[in-house]
Amino acid sequence: MSTTVIRNGLVVTASDETAADVLIDGEQVVALAASGSTVAQGWTADTVLDATGRYVIPGGVDAHTHMELPFGGTFASDTFETGTRAAAWGGTTTIIDFAVQASAASRADGRAGSLREGLDAWHAKAEGECAIDYAFHMIMADVNEGSLKEMGTLVGEGITSFKLFMAYPGVFYSDDGKILRALQKGAETGGLIMMHAENGIAIDVLVEQALERGNTDPRYHGVVRHALLEAEATSRAIKLAQVAGAPIYIVHLSAAEALDELTRARDQGINAFAETCPQYLYLSTDDLARPGFEGAKYVCSTPLRPVDHQAALWRGLRTGDLSVVSTDHCPFCFKGQKELGVGDFSKIPNGLPGVETRMDLLHQAVLDGHIGRRRWIEIACATPARMFGLYPRKGTIAPGSDADVVIYDPAAVQVMSAQTHHMNVDYSCYEGRSITGRAETVLSRGRVIVDRGEYLGAKGHGRFLRRDTCQYLR
Repeated sequence: MSTTVIRNGLVVTASDETAADVLIDGEQVVALAASGSTVAQGWTADTVLDATGRYVIPGGVDAHTHMELPFGGTFASDTFETGTRAAAWGGTTTIIDFAVQASAASRADGRAGSLREGLDAWHAKAEGECAIDYAFHMIMADVNEGSLKEMGTLVGEGITSFKLFMAYPGVFYSDDGKILRALQKGAETGGLIMMHAENGIAIDVLVEQALERGNTDPRYHGVVRHALLEAEATSRAIKLAQVAGAPIYIVHLSAAEALDELTRARDQGINAFAETCPQYLYLSTDDLARPGFEGAKYVCSTPLRPVDHQAALWRGLRTGDLSVVSTDHCPFCFKGQKELGVGDFSKIPNGLPGVETRMDLLHQAVLDGHIGRRRWIEIACATPARMFGLYPRKGTIAPGSDADVVIYDPAAVQVMSAQTHHMNVDYSCYEGRSITGRAETVLSRGRVIVDRGEYLGAKGHGRFLRRDTCQYLR
């Protein structure tokens, strides 16, 4: 087993900032000591990395990705190989992707598949392909007696969170009765229910009416998915969780009105958690309304909101009402995929690329005064690891933790572009935007996989992670 010392950096975790050297033995961090101290100077190692003028931070934990997801007649353009490689370039060293239970509508026999079949399919996609470590949530397309029984089994196998949808009738949609049953089973087994909170039944009415009026452009995707329908669904999901005596985690919260519902519940002591995503912090309906069909690049669900929602989301991140920033990385190429919706916005595949850019956009938020350095690490590394049962193995730099470590240059200036990113998609949501900060050297379990503009990783290095239950509820 080789040893590595990272010297002279500012180690930043969710709890501390300290000038320290980090000693790594094999795949784990074994010690930290003040830079220049007798202890640190006494360390010898096979590899010495100089982090002078740099931050030394935990590898990012992206708790919401969709590699190779089938959606709208096509597939997300990043495979587990390309997507995890891009994540590594951006300083993310762990992803939690979503295995999918096949819906009845997607199968020839008209019956939903089992959770086991869905999980096995995703294991087959990911095994031997990933550049970084990975875990799975489970999408429940059909809540029935069989799938409810399977939840307990999967929790025992380290699949400790289950996603349901109040959106997409006929595909993933669950009604309130099914949601309640899943929440009750989650409370019983320790499985955390994650909720896509939009009123899909009402949205479908508005979609139909918009198309009848000839409103077919991409910007209408944001119009029909009204912020109040996200707020209503968020409130309803939280109330159902209260009835079940279960915690709940709202995914990709985008609207100020939905955040109001979440904040009200949290103020009452309810175990309601939520994430937001960089696209809701940096992009808006102005992007959806770009000329021609250009707005299709920005179609995702929940949708982008008017720019004034951004201030509320930043405030939610500062107060702690928003716990995590994930990406909902689900890329579709503009050519040949987003174009499926020309003449009908409802046929544009929903999703944006983001797994490579999250850590840098959040560092820019530090420079812009939205959040502090430790809060950056908290929402991007530590809290997602705690929320989904991976801490302190992931999400921090401490003795015994996996040596997922990033030497981060806080002064490096980069211009974001599809020409230079590594995600397998033909556009950047942030084309031409200049930001400051970049991952310089990235270690995954002690192995350098990115170093100063060179990729040194390999598919198959990443391992599947069995997760514990949510660490905020023990």
